[in-house]
Amino acid sequence: MPEPTLLLATRSPDKLREIRQILAPLGLEIVSLNDVDIPPDPAEDAIEAFLTFRENALAKARHFAALTGRLTLADDSGLEVEALGGAPGVFTKRFSGRADLRGRALDEANNELLLQKLAGIPVEGRSARYVCAAAAARPDGATLVGLGTTPGRIAERPSAGTHGFGYDPLFFVPELHATFADVPAGEKHRRSHRARAFRALASSIASLR
Repeated sequence: MPEPTLLLATRSPDKLREIRQILAPLGLEIVSLNDVDIPPDPAEDAIEAFLTFRENALAKARHFAALTGRLTLADDSGLEVEALGGAPGVFTKRFSGRADLRGRALDEANNELLLQKLAGIPVEGRSARYVCAAAAARPDGATLVGLGTTPGRIAERPSAGTHGFGYDPLFFVPELHATFADVPAGEKHRRSHRARAFRALASSIASLR
């Protein structure tokens, strides 16, 4: 029998591409909300209302699994900066408060605000980590969760690298001697928080199918 199609609860082409690459060894077909014609709904903003990545990922996976009747993957991921007391955390995507922006324009606004808040803080005080919770949910409510983190620090200016998205131009990984924006996808996927979370989840996905 052919492998089932998994729905990824995202409309971000960057995230869809990245997770497809991460899970490629499993040979699974992964589609996005756009692919199955689920239009944006303002009510979706209330789904990720929790204070942990794990709870938000589970809420999103459960919501779209129930809505579509499909086995659904979802993640909630973000940046925790030590000097900011762990912020932006679960508010990573909305850090700038710019509800009028989407995509790369929103990424740039978030990065700009982060640099403003860290202005004057030396290298040794700019420790940070990426965190990801990846969840899978069946329409009947059964769920699984995988967690992943990547330590690093916030650079003093954005990298000129063209890979990655979000805070990747600022997220410097010492063992790479580069930001995530500087390295190709394969190199990033060996270390990224999202790759670690989805790989942890992938080993158990078969139990939900």
